Formats: sequence, structure tokens, C-alpha cells
Amino acid sequence: MDEKFRKFADALHPKFDQLIFMEPVVTGKLPKVVPSSGVYLFSENGTHLYVGRTGRMRGRYGDHSRPSANHNDAPFAFKLAREATGFLKSAYKTGPESRKGLSSNEAFNEAFRAAKARIRTMEFRFVEEIDPTTQCLLEVYASVVLATPYNDFDNH
Repeated sequence: MDEKFRKFADALHPKFDQLIFMEPVVTGKLPKVVPSSGVYLFSENGTHLYVGRTGRMRGRYGDHSRPSANHNDAPFAFKLAREATGFLKSAYKTGPESRKGLSSNEAFNEAFRAAKARIRTMEFRFVEEIDPTTQCLLEVYASVVLATPYNDFDNH
């Protein structure tokens, strides 16, 4: 393995441990001190569901869970709503199953609202990581190790 990459790889597991062993936020309200950049994890009843990364932790948490968050800001809630309504396949052409089309579907919108409310009750963990390359690798590492079902790295 190239030494430049090895330095990144060697830093992943200690950061992963910090993420996993953090006392989770379970109230839907973040503590006063939250890093701006890092990797975060949503879990429910001890099951790890979704890993993300951001340069604005507090805002990103709100994007995922705020009742007014839209479909593009809340990808985890969008995936939960797809699952709840049976619209499992992403559509990239204009139509009723595209993001825009689903945003006009009242049953989907109700499932999306319920998903954001559900996310507000989930366990939320985070770890600071300001380096964008390490942040990216840590997101992939954590999602692979934890087998988070709502992460995918498909091209769109």
C-alpha cells in the first residue's frame, strides 16, 4: 500500500472507535458543543442505520430531522420514506417516481414527515474530523464495518 494512503488508513479505526463509543444524543437536541466538521451515525435500538459526513454538523443534523427539511436535504429520511411506501427504485427521469414526482405524492410526503420524526428519536453519534479525505474514508469505513443498510455508494 502506498505510504500516503496508509497514513489515512491508519487513522480510521481510532476515529471509528471514538464514533462508536460516544454517548449518543437521544433527545433530538444536540449538546452546546458540537464539532463543525466530522462523521455522524444514526442508530435505532442499538442497530446502526446510516453514516454521513459534513462540514456543518449542527445544520446537517437539522437537515435530516427538521420537519421543514426538503427531500434533497434529508436523504436518510427520503430513503426511509421510499422503503415505507414501496418506491424503492430511484428514478432519474421526470415522472411520478422521481424526487420531484414523489414530492407531489401525499402518501409519500406523509411517510417522509414520519421518517424525519423517527430520525429525531434516533441515537445520534458524531466524531470530529476536519480533513476532507479522512472524513470521506471514515464515512465509507464506518458504513462498511457497521453494515449500515441505508448507505450506498452507487453512482447516480
